[in-house]
Amino acid sequence: MDLVKTVIALIPIVWLIISLGVFHVRGDVACAIGFVGAIVLSVLGFNFSFINSITAGMDGIMMAIWPIIYVIISALFIYNISKKSGGLDTIMSMLTSITKDMRILVLILAWGLGGFLEAVAGFGTSVAIPASILIILGMNPLKAAVVCLIANTAPTAFGAVGLPITTLAKVTGLGSTELSYFVAIQLFFLIMIIPFVLVLLTSGKGLKSFKGNGVLFSTFMAGFTFAVPQIFITKYMGPELPSIVGAIICILSLVFITRLYAHKGQEATPQPDTDTDTDTKTTGDKIKAWLPFILVFVLIIFTSSLFPSIKDALANVKTSFHFYNGLGAKPVDIDWLSSPGTLILLSSFIGGAIQGLSLKQMFSVLFDTIKQLTKTIVTVCAIVGLSKVMGYSGMIATIAISLVKLTGPFYPVISPIIGVLGIFITGSDTSANVLFGALQVQAANALSVNPYWLAAANMAGATAGKMISPQSIAIATGATKLEGQEGVLLKKALPYCVMYTLVLCVIIFVLGKMLYML
Repeated sequence: MDLVKTVIALIPIVWLIISLGVFHVRGDVACAIGFVGAIVLSVLGFNFSFINSITAGMDGIMMAIWPIIYVIISALFIYNISKKSGGLDTIMSMLTSITKDMRILVLILAWGLGGFLEAVAGFGTSVAIPASILIILGMNPLKAAVVCLIANTAPTAFGAVGLPITTLAKVTGLGSTELSYFVAIQLFFLIMIIPFVLVLLTSGKGLKSFKGNGVLFSTFMAGFTFAVPQIFITKYMGPELPSIVGAIICILSLVFITRLYAHKGQEATPQPDTDTDTDTKTTGDKIKAWLPFILVFVLIIFTSSLFPSIKDALANVKTSFHFYNGLGAKPVDIDWLSSPGTLILLSSFIGGAIQGLSLKQMFSVLFDTIKQLTKTIVTVCAIVGLSKVMGYSGMIATIAISLVKLTGPFYPVISPIIGVLGIFITGSDTSANVLFGALQVQAANALSVNPYWLAAANMAGATAGKMISPQSIAIATGATKLEGQEGVLLKKALPYCVMYTLVLCVIIFVLGKMLYML
């Protein structure tokens, strides 16, 4: 492929890296400039007609609005509803009253609760909330931030009710269920290992960190109960529920194990001076606090592949739009009832009403949520629009062919690094998949490698980059009141990101060879 064209195709990506990673330009501004730049370059460098370029961009913006932005708004809305109603306070009190051992609390809060929040909400809640609680419980703010950033890696693959995977499936044309299954396989080992890293960081005593109170067994089970359910759920149900179910089973297992070892005594750690009101809450109050999330869980199950008649009936209620009509054009489908955004939104309103919020209060929360996400909406629209322009014009194909020629049969080794780069650029697993998902499939086809495996590698790589993305770092420093220390936090998290990525590269290459030699 023409070297000049490859350089031109790389310009929007290089711009995003430099503007966001070096000059720290605001995400919405940097992505908007990149979007416009991609349109200009596609016309001048790839003989893409101006009309096709504009309509391709519109195609991307529509895809960004539905389902990506719709799910993001709905997911953050359910969190804000729980916060407004006081249900989130009850949930937190229930969790923090279980033990005083900081090692166990990290597993429950940073790993278990963080994984759950990522699964149903995302958007930084899985870093901000657990980190804030850990600081209240006496953990050093910088350590709390690092711990929560590392914990917020593997679970992000199926975050926001599987949005990153379903989006990756849409932009690549691959099946979401098989794609999610490959992601679960690639991340299995890392999910098992991360809890051990979290405990080591928390205690700082080497192997002695696992001594006493059943901590070693709890650490193993934290990974096992998260990883194993994901394999089975992705195999038979798809990407919507793996992290939700894994997080719930993980939390319940840790609570049970902690109670089992309670008679042996626990390592005391500083606790807040305020008294918890958990004991004054009835079982009904506790169930009510969890109700919006329970409803999401139930609705997703009943609209999943387990109930094909319901799933098909809801999926048929859709509207299709055609913006781009050039080569390879695909319609943009709006699934009004089957979208996870609709299920989350419905659960939020029902749960909020039962928790005592009026319709007026809930719509006020919804308005504030949308307002809160204004810059994110611009960012996502711009990055998805950019991706569509680059994809339809042949820019992504040009980069893919050049990378394949450069790396040859060893391209699968670097495929996760592409995912790391994508999330560093965008701060979002979903956007990283939009940006580079098609590139991975193009490379796989050029190498005669299973496209599902390399597309999954992009998603797995994105989970690694999550801990060092500027967006995640900003959320962590904000939640822990470490504004201005972003560089320090990045320096602390970077070695773990590098190790995570290297392990993942080996897994992708070696396991990929083993699977396809059988």
